[in-house]
Amino acid sequence: MTVTMSPSEARADEFARQADPYRRELLAHCYRMLGSLHDAEDTVQETYLRAWRGYAGFEGRASLRTWLYTIATRACLRAIESRGRRALPSGLAGPAADPEAALDPPLTDVAWLEPFPDDGSSGGDPAAVAVGRESTRLALVAALQYLPARQRAVLILRDVLRWRAAEVASLLDTTTTAVNSALRRARTQLDGLGVDAVTPAPLDGRQRDLLDRYATAFERADVDGLVRLLAHDAVLEMPPHATWFRGAEAVGRFLAPRLGSPGSMRTVRVRANGQPAHAMYKCDADGVHRAHGVVVLTTAGERIERLTVFLGAEWVSAFGLPAVHRAGATT
Repeated sequence: MTVTMSPSEARADEFARQADPYRRELLAHCYRMLGSLHDAEDTVQETYLRAWRGYAGFEGRASLRTWLYTIATRACLRAIESRGRRALPSGLAGPAADPEAALDPPLTDVAWLEPFPDDGSSGGDPAAVAVGRESTRLALVAALQYLPARQRAVLILRDVLRWRAAEVASLLDTTTTAVNSALRRARTQLDGLGVDAVTPAPLDGRQRDLLDRYATAFERADVDGLVRLLAHDAVLEMPPHATWFRGAEAVGRFLAPRLGSPGSMRTVRVRANGQPAHAMYKCDADGVHRAHGVVVLTTAGERIERLTVFLGAEWVSAFGLPAVHRAGATT
């Protein structure tokens, strides 16, 4: 028996077919704007709802992808007005002086920057998907949070997505002169923070070996081995704690009493923000390794220069991993 769809069902099917391939890259775009995985997911949902409601009037003067980005960017600008910027501990105050002191309690009233799982998605435009992974690295997204909302949008649309100035002006309902001026100011501010939108070189064999040695030392609770892998001025920060540390020696002194004995911690390799990362599992009193958080690693040459630890089992879950690590699981 042949089943005939109603006009509304056919329209819904057509919209899903044409719009769904862009969902992942739109999520990356909203994350760059907002610095929050959860806010980005909510904004993408809003984008698709608005697009579906307006799809009947979509006349194709721009591509569907451009239209979706327009809706998403405007939704992000509204969200920024009400939620402000996301932060990392190193952006709030100076490093802690005593790594052996008790850790300050978590700050629940701060909007923290969140990690972005890199699932290796290959849907949609491959070039756009690559851009989504490469331009979500933590240093760039953290720096973008310092820009006013419209400057942030201009920089992302022009330097990351390579939109023409006239296209950005149309989206923001302004002039190309204003867009070019905003772009210059945004680039200047990023330069002052020591960050640009250019993608760093991919990991080479030496850096992959570095990451192998890091995972081994971490699971063996080998603090001396970990310290040898760190840059001299390495940084460790752990939202939602505002306390952070600078210097390999300080990081080692902080970790020494917290890594436990060999085998107390287990790791599973993931990727976050286009960077190497590990999901961490900590052994509880009952001998079960339970989700503890995710650490995103920033490497420079043959050293690790930053460990950004997102504490909380919910972040392990966000990477599609189980709450409990079973013996023999792949690391």
